[in-house]
Amino acid sequence: MEHLELKETPTARSLLRSADDSGLAIVADGLVKRFGNVIALDGIDLRVPYGTVLGLLGPNGSGKTTTIRILTTLLTPDAGRAVIAGVDAVKEPARLRPLIGMAGQYAAVDPNLTGRENLIMVGRLAMLSRSAARQRSNDLLDQFDLQEVGDRRSRTYSGGLRRRLDLAAALVHCPKLLFFDEPTTGLDPRSRRDLWAVMEKLVADGTTILLTTQYLDEADHLADQIVVLDRGKIIAQGTPAQLKAGLGTSVVDIRFADDATAARAAQALSGENHPAQHGDRVEIPVSANTESAMKILRTLHAHDLSPSSFAMREASLDDVFLELTGRPTTEATDHQEAAKR
Repeated sequence: MEHLELKETPTARSLLRSADDSGLAIVADGLVKRFGNVIALDGIDLRVPYGTVLGLLGPNGSGKTTTIRILTTLLTPDAGRAVIAGVDAVKEPARLRPLIGMAGQYAAVDPNLTGRENLIMVGRLAMLSRSAARQRSNDLLDQFDLQEVGDRRSRTYSGGLRRRLDLAAALVHCPKLLFFDEPTTGLDPRSRRDLWAVMEKLVADGTTILLTTQYLDEADHLADQIVVLDRGKIIAQGTPAQLKAGLGTSVVDIRFADDATAARAAQALSGENHPAQHGDRVEIPVSANTESAMKILRTLHAHDLSPSSFAMREASLDDVFLELTGRPTTEATDHQEAAKR
């Protein structure tokens, strides 16, 4: 994959460390975190310019949440440095916290308070005066289209409304950077897209966002740059277009009568750009030309294999992810399972 920037060599790391850090909202070098014998992060380097979105992708247990917890001062790394908005996250956590906001997978709001009361409470905890906290809460209720429900207890909110309130709470103190750890998990498609629109507006206004997500279409839509983690290491990075171009411009999607026939086809096509079997389907990344498809059809014919359907489509980040990690975003890794034991 010529467009993927693999980060397994000392040369790549030394180039990153020598890069000019000016204009960067997030700088991380060699982050390492262990939990007992489990290595959650194994030397992570990040560079995120101001006013951009970095999508952090990886299977469950790959180190995404650990990375965010270090960058937001909730965890201390065992090695490496993290500088956020020019502030060392390890040495000056108290100075950094007013500059950042965070929203996680689950809405962190008090269900017994109204939306307005939740925002005022967060403002007061952020040391805003009572009048400033009220004004800020009113502004955010407007910004997030929550005025109509602002005086209802948040336990009556839908999942999408609670997530919007949670995001508004992360913005009460006007942070320069926002960290979103799978913020749209469990939301319906409309609520997800509503939150996407909010994030796009924040970035247009100059906010920097680091986003982890298991929805690859979300990363494709929002992220300026993507970093793929696997087992605590960065295995690839680039723009969504670069990552997809590195895989191949198209994917051949072939369906067979049953799983066993698909398995035989995957074996027969094993010399053709790493075929991936998914039940009765086989997917193969190829160059976008007729000859690539014809070659696959000739191979199938030579092995007396007849597909029930055969189609070409544009490569997606899902295809990139499977090619890089060999498994979907929701599959737990070995070190995640080890950490549970």
